[in-house]
Amino acid sequence: MSPLDHAELVALVERMPAFPKSVQRVVQLTSNIDVSAKEIVQVIECDPVLTVKILKVINSAFYGLSQKINSVQRAVVHIGLNTVKNLAMSVAAMGMLNTSNKANFSANAFLLHALTTAAISRKLAERAGLSQQECSDCFVAGLIHDFGKVVFAEFMPEQFKLALTKSREDNVSLHLTELEFIGMNHVEAGTLLAEKWGLSELLIDAIRHHHGQPVDAFGECLFAANQISKQLHFGNGGNPVVEPFPEAIVNRFGMPLEALIESLGNLGTVVKDAELFISH
Repeated sequence: MSPLDHAELVALVERMPAFPKSVQRVVQLTSNIDVSAKEIVQVIECDPVLTVKILKVINSAFYGLSQKINSVQRAVVHIGLNTVKNLAMSVAAMGMLNTSNKANFSANAFLLHALTTAAISRKLAERAGLSQQECSDCFVAGLIHDFGKVVFAEFMPEQFKLALTKSREDNVSLHLTELEFIGMNHVEAGTLLAEKWGLSELLIDAIRHHHGQPVDAFGECLFAANQISKQLHFGNGGNPVVEPFPEAIVNRFGMPLEALIESLGNLGTVVKDAELFISH
């Protein structure tokens, strides 16, 4: 099984399903600055499954709102139209991982890593003084940062399984073993997927740099949250390597990884809330 070339891998990403029509319509509408919130709410409310999923995320303990949100309209008023749009995309993406894939990639462990990374990323964004919108976007970035792995689990399970095994056995970063067996890593695949889905440049850049040098405070929060989730073994995204903080992230938070974890207090509640979310 030789690695595929870039054009073949791009073709694989193109085979990934598009978002449901309701989500596509939300994305389309929100690209128009003159669109009314009422139009977008109507599209979401016409999709009862999407409505339930969005409200489930917003009202879950790990998202961290202090009051219950009972409608999409109320969600728009309380957390903003753009956040509701991004949550619509992220909950649709979360449903794409096949639980019985041939790579033996655990959907529950993957989702637990994604959810805890999302919650911690949001906490760090608040600490870094980012805007409410950016804090919510950090949550979304945490949810979808690893979704390139879904492409591999779905369409290249044998090669992905080899990459997962070598990463685990040799304690090598998964994005490096993916290059060896697949020819592209999940960062590249996830970036292509995000571009296909029409996500914002902020989210695309965060996905693109979540294993490299983050380009801004937003990306630094995601990078740090990803390492914290791995260090504490919250779920399993398939990568055993915890990467050291670049100097910029140490400077951003004023401390290295271990001290930052300690300063965040009891993160056990984050994983318990995420487990509860997955199980319901």
